[in-house]
Amino acid sequence: MTEFEFISYTEPTQRAGMRFMQRGIEGNIVMLNLLRFRKVADYTAHPELAPEVPISGTEAFNRYIEHTLPFLHESGGEVMFLGDGGEFLIGPEKERWDFIMMIRQSSAESFLAFSNHQEYMTGIGHRTAAIEDSRLLPITELPTSK
Repeated sequence: MTEFEFISYTEPTQRAGMRFMQRGIEGNIVMLNLLRFRKVADYTAHPELAPEVPISGTEAFNRYIEHTLPFLHESGGEVMFLGDGGEFLIGPEKERWDFIMMIRQSSAESFLAFSNHQEYMTGIGHRTAAIEDSRLLPITELPTSK
């Protein structure tokens, strides 16, 4: 791969999903999301959700969040942090992330139930339209000694 080639990550692979389950995570899990948005949302894969006039990736992602929050809360999940990103202080100079989001779920199973919820899936096209690239890192809390 040359420095000019770009690989976009927007969905987990089957192998990554299998490895996630094999971790055997117990208890709370925090999902760290790093997101880069398209300048103009691309609704090609979900034309039924497309607005009448083009919108930005940021606006499409806001529609995704609005649609998603009830299902997230229903599954026992919560938004811990939403923030604007930018360039790394330590990391690849050419890499930047527009938005950072941390979501807490009570378990890996509740995360999977949420992400496979049929009504939630009806609005996933807003996320697809919004995101140019992303990273999703499942995080577990280390035990602390007292």
